[in-house]
Order: sequence, then C-alpha cells, then structure tokens
Amino acid sequence: MLTVTANDSGLEDTLGEVTRWFFDDYFSRWTSVANGTRQEGPEFILDYWGCPLHVSFPGMNRWLTEPHDVVGFLADMQAQLREAGYTHTAIPDSRVTVFHPGGTAIEVIWSRCAGQAEIERLAVHFQAVKSRDGWRVISIQHTGTSAESLDEIWPIHRGKHRDSGVPEGSTLEPR
Repeated sequence: MLTVTANDSGLEDTLGEVTRWFFDDYFSRWTSVANGTRQEGPEFILDYWGCPLHVSFPGMNRWLTEPHDVVGFLADMQAQLREAGYTHTAIPDSRVTVFHPGGTAIEVIWSRCAGQAEIERLAVHFQAVKSRDGWRVISIQHTGTSAESLDEIWPIHRGKHRDSGVPEGSTLEPR
C-alpha cells in the first residue's frame, strides 16, 4: 500500500517525481545490485544517497562524511544480506510526504527476503532533497519491526501545546 501526502495541488508533480525516483529507480536498482542480478559495485549508491549522509538506528547514530564511507556502509549491509540468501524486498506499507518542491520524507516497511522466508523487517525513514544533481537521500533512520503498518510503528501525533506565544490577557485564541 502506498500512502501519499501532498496538500498543495502544486506539489503533486513533486510527489509523482520523487515517488517514481524512489520506488521505480532507486528501489529497483538497489534490489538488483543486492541480489546479484545486476552486476554493479556499491558505488552506484552515490547516485541516490548524498554525502554527507546521516544514518541512525539502534546501535548507530553517525554522519558518513566521505563518499567511501557511504559506499562502505552500503557494501557491508548488502554483504550481510547476500550471506543470508537475499533475493528481494517486499513493501508492506509506505508513505511519501512532500514538504516543498525540494524536500520530502519517504517511509517504508522493508520486508527483506530469501525466497519466501523473511530475513529481516525494518521500518525506514528517508529524508530526500532535490539539488542540481537530482534527488538524494540525506538521512536514513530505521528500526526493526514486526508491524505491517507504518501507523503501528510511527503514528501521527497531533498535540495541543499550551504555550502558544499569545500574550496573557490577549483576546486572541490559540489555534
């Protein structure tokens, strides 16, 4: 299931563009390199992941500041998947949020598989920005999960904040 969010009709083009870039181009290429059906080294990732790249998950929170660090991070990840017999990734849920024409968030549940057996399931949050070189992921956060839905993992929280900045005694009502 793909959930998309773009409240401004002018952002629909950005939504379509980043969705195609991420799911049709990046995801397809990442998967075919990881499972060995495409003979290409991990350097391809620099077409999709920016540098510096912030990576955060349980046990790791760091900036990868050099291209070789970004490539090495991917190479290590894909080597572990290959050792486990990785064949493909299913996407039980995803959502794309467009903040403005050059900034988006992409959230997915990756179900990484070896044949019909699931190797790992991750909820992943990507921040992507558009530059003169095209779309690039600048931040990746993930956590292991058994959930089928992003709403189970990362529900949307809307709170009412008492300190609205309205001076005391003002007749203005906070929104």
